[in-house]
Amino acid sequence: MKTIKVDDIKIAYKVIGKGYPLILIMGYLGTMDCWDKTVLKMLSRHYKLIIFDNRGMGGTTASEKDFSIKLFADDAVGLMKALSIRRAHILGWSMGSNIALEFALKYPKKVNKLILYAADCGGKKVILASTKNISKRKKYLISCLPQPQCSDNQEGASRQTKAIEEWKGVYAGLRKINTYTLIITGVDDALIPPENSELIAKNIKNSWLVQIKGGGHGAMFQYPKGFSSIVHTFLQA
Repeated sequence: MKTIKVDDIKIAYKVIGKGYPLILIMGYLGTMDCWDKTVLKMLSRHYKLIIFDNRGMGGTTASEKDFSIKLFADDAVGLMKALSIRRAHILGWSMGSNIALEFALKYPKKVNKLILYAADCGGKKVILASTKNISKRKKYLISCLPQPQCSDNQEGASRQTKAIEEWKGVYAGLRKINTYTLIITGVDDALIPPENSELIAKNIKNSWLVQIKGGGHGAMFQYPKGFSSIVHTFLQA
């Protein structure tokens, strides 16, 4: 693990493999160590993977700035600049897909291809799971992740929660995304229902929608080889 200064914080990150850069953006409560090891191993055969901890989580510091999904997107592009990466593929999981959407809208020239895994577009158009209480959402998410699980940084978790709750969403901007986009969802995702991915796919012109039968919110842990194959096939198409 290395750290690098980005704006007002230091971001903890790792670079795995060689090739065209593929930046992976972690979801709610997660750290870069939550990515499935098989997925990292398979994708790093073809791409230079950049994984990192979001602001205030894991090894990445925070500042007094209010956490927001847009700020997280700024952090990601700041990391790219600090690592001298002009353009990359972007993959976001769960909350990371929210960040990836904001990234694609604000910095379209920085994105080659976009991958949204277990995504929603936020705001009034989001299709909520039956479990609406955030504490229950947290409990479910922790239960679906392998070890190492989520960050134990309670302050960072609280600030991430607020960022999600205050996010206005990007539904109105989806049709502006011209980037080739892969949308992956588990058919049995109980945390972010697959209807959210269907909605996004209908509104992004150049998009593929892949629904994994039997897949939950952690489909990449259930089917790491299949997940990696889907991502690689899309990126090579």
